[in-house]
Amino acid sequence: MKDTYIDFETLKEKLNYFPESSLKKIEEAYLYAQKEHQGIKRLTGDDFITHPLHVAEILASLNADDVTIMAALLHEVLNNGENATKEEIEEKFGSEVAIIVDSISKINKLELMDETESSAIYLRKVLVGLAEDPRVLYIKLADRLHNMRTNWAVKEEKQKEKANETMTVLVPIAHRLGINSIKSELEDICLSYLKPDVYQDILDKLNKTKLELDDNLQEMKESISHLLTENGIDHEIKGRVKSVYSIYNKLNNGKRWDQIYDILALRVFVKKETDCYTVIGLIHSKFRPLPKRFKDYIANPKANMYQSLHTSVFGLDGEVYEVQVRTYEMDEIAEKGMASHWSYKEKGTKKVQAVMEQKLEMFRNIIETNNEESDSSFASNVQSDLLSELIYVFTPKGDVIELPKDATPLDFAYRIHGKVGDTTVGAIVNDNIVPLSYNLQNNDIVKIITNNNATPNQDWLSIVKTTQAKSRIKAFFSKKEREEHIEKGKNILEKEIRKKKLSISEVLNEENLNKIFKDLKIDSLDELYLQIGSLRYTAGYIISLTTEDKHNVEDILMERIGKPKVIESKNDVIIDGNTNIMYSLAKCCMPVKGDDIIGFITKGEGISIHKKNCPNITDKDDRIIPVEWNMNSDSMYITSISLYVHNTSFLVDLVNEAAKEKITIIEIKNKDLDNGSTLCNLTIKVKDKEALDHFKRQLESFKNVEVKDEV
Repeated sequence: MKDTYIDFETLKEKLNYFPESSLKKIEEAYLYAQKEHQGIKRLTGDDFITHPLHVAEILASLNADDVTIMAALLHEVLNNGENATKEEIEEKFGSEVAIIVDSISKINKLELMDETESSAIYLRKVLVGLAEDPRVLYIKLADRLHNMRTNWAVKEEKQKEKANETMTVLVPIAHRLGINSIKSELEDICLSYLKPDVYQDILDKLNKTKLELDDNLQEMKESISHLLTENGIDHEIKGRVKSVYSIYNKLNNGKRWDQIYDILALRVFVKKETDCYTVIGLIHSKFRPLPKRFKDYIANPKANMYQSLHTSVFGLDGEVYEVQVRTYEMDEIAEKGMASHWSYKEKGTKKVQAVMEQKLEMFRNIIETNNEESDSSFASNVQSDLLSELIYVFTPKGDVIELPKDATPLDFAYRIHGKVGDTTVGAIVNDNIVPLSYNLQNNDIVKIITNNNATPNQDWLSIVKTTQAKSRIKAFFSKKEREEHIEKGKNILEKEIRKKKLSISEVLNEENLNKIFKDLKIDSLDELYLQIGSLRYTAGYIISLTTEDKHNVEDILMERIGKPKVIESKNDVIIDGNTNIMYSLAKCCMPVKGDDIIGFITKGEGISIHKKNCPNITDKDDRIIPVEWNMNSDSMYITSISLYVHNTSFLVDLVNEAAKEKITIIEIKNKDLDNGSTLCNLTIKVKDKEALDHFKRQLESFKNVEVKDEV
């Protein structure tokens, strides 16, 4: 099947909501993309330029702004163009367009390797784009929709891979953003590739009765329209047969075909909200409603802003019809989601802005948390916060809050505001006092009781379900621990000064403090107290810095090393049997757990942990002390790898390989060499030496890649 024909003039007809000045800029973007894609064909046989034209057309149906349309036309020029660069795009079309195009280019290079870890890596890239600009995600969804429409052109194995990727990663996001027009079409297409027999069976059953169903719909439509016209209600009615995927979902949940009562559906559009309720009353007065099938999403809108009245009634022919009644504005939001308010920051209501910001904040929280956690933790965060089943609960004022299933009042409190969560002391759900561990249910009304003097409890970490709440609670205790170390350090130092019969004001005068700050490379008194309270330096050593009788830091360390040995399981390195001595992993050789290591006593900065073969310490044996890894530790370690690469497109494979090996890539620095190859310096986070060595072996298995030997 050939793709539908499109050229710029066809697209231009769909962009009639733009002034001439905007259309001129959009045409410039089209001509630039056409030049870049000149001579390139798609697997369908069509010119490549037809793809960005179709993507722009899909976005035009959502009334996208001019920046989005331009970015859609240009979204493949960096990956599939001749000579395009981000800098040139920025110069010609502005920084907004350039940033969006660059983000889409990065996202489009990644593919799912499996259904678990790689899904999370892929989703992370999508979310990063969303966190910076929501329009990145709209273009990605439109891009995927057109690619799925032409998915028949790729190999059968690839068809299923793309369908699975779309269902597990992109459809849930389209749903969260409320873009029903894209979500529904993607669901049907994906089902046709993932379960072709089931899809065809449903389609055949629908087609057998298509004429009859169409006649029934038309008769019911005319009957309702006549009723509303008689009562002076301006309206419009559209009829449809339920989507194949919606029917599949009901069958998959245990329903039989003859138990699916809402295959036929009518949608009634009116001008005013009050008319919606009048229409439902009139329909119920003539057609018998099914019990418990009326739903009011106008008074209680969904979290993605969906509003409508739903009912199911018996028609004159005995068939059951689902009837949805909404205003034209409600329909815009239902079909286009946030896209119906592209300029919400300037023109949209506070409600629209608040909902969009709530969703963006949820995505950002996951991304920020991932900076400190492993990719496996990120994967579980994504599953729990984004892809899990959702519930919708209410504030006492009626505002809708979206949460993952089994969320608690504490999750609700932190979703309202971090300060509300921190000061929570109790919760009332549906007028009943409940424990903070209570699992909220759909439509619960939740009131949080706060006390300004209250603070989080460490036990809350085992109660909350959302990443946002966990992140905030961890941040509180991290700050609290710092404050406790500062207070402890202050007390230790002052006690030591008094013990030596010295004056606190004289020892800590401005001149001495400046000298201490310079020697220790710190810049505040709190930082000094923190260093003492966390046992990095002793109070005696600090005092010695202010006198001529100055002790060496290595002497202090040697004194402590000679003390009774106490093993604590939380530290990564055991120093001569002790774990209460501050240390740092050397940046010159970046050891990881499993490497042979030694400790080196530095001047003024504690003990530095090096690999035994590190060239920086071979001639300094008098400062070396025995150290060993604490094998009970489960920390991740930062280290580096250097590769000689003869094909820079390998970088995409590199990211996917790291995802499979559960290794986080922190930074990639490339340097072009005279021989035409590229030196890639990777900074990565890895569990231990065994995992690092395995990763290196996997990289060496790639063609045109050589792992550089360690010096």
